[in-house]
Amino acid sequence: MVTNINKIVYEGKAKILYNGLEPKTLIQHFKDDATANNAEKHAIIKSKGILNNFISEYLMNKIELCGVPTHFIKRINDREQLIKRVKIIPVELVVRNKATGSIVKRYGIKESLQFNKPIIEFFYKNDSLGDPLLNENHILEFDWAKPNEIEIMKYYALKINKILKEIFNNIKIDLIDFKVEFGRIKDNKNNDFIILADEISPDNCRLWDTNTKKRLDKDIFRKDLGDLIDGYQEVASRLGIKIN
Repeated sequence: MVTNINKIVYEGKAKILYNGLEPKTLIQHFKDDATANNAEKHAIIKSKGILNNFISEYLMNKIELCGVPTHFIKRINDREQLIKRVKIIPVELVVRNKATGSIVKRYGIKESLQFNKPIIEFFYKNDSLGDPLLNENHILEFDWAKPNEIEIMKYYALKINKILKEIFNNIKIDLIDFKVEFGRIKDNKNNDFIILADEISPDNCRLWDTNTKKRLDKDIFRKDLGDLIDGYQEVASRLGIKIN
């Protein structure tokens, strides 16, 4: 149930953004919607939004403590967070440690192939176009980001990868890949700077049990592998997250 009565700023597949109660803030509400294949597959899965809210809070705090600025301010309740209002850059970065998903289909490589070093891919954030693959020339030509902003996003993405891999390795989970989004906010001198936005959760990370290779992420839903909530609860439990 939506608890916020402020004006809706944006509604996506898995979240709703409302005007915040404080200047330059938004309230991010986590829905129970699960989608796959660019929303061709859709279901409402009870408590999914709650789990993502708590997991994202935990991981965003860890990332911020390690020196990557984020939009996260605080969790308000089971489903909502107070976040900084940012201007989203319409480019999604996917960091891949092992091969699975679209990269396997695109290049005909072996599933679960371990890359020598993480691969960063760019995608245009546009559902109606199917989030097409980009290169840096596209980003510059269409003025979606400046050269220095691309370098900052790449640097942060690899740093986040290192942070998350350490967190998940400690609880016997392999971080296969993940998606991140960034946005711009103004500093005290009215200059733009880049911060991590969106969420970090099993919705946008691929997480495999280290020993069994059991999926603990949204691939459970994509591929009909079992109960999505069981997988997300397992991640939360191993992270030591307690949900009332």
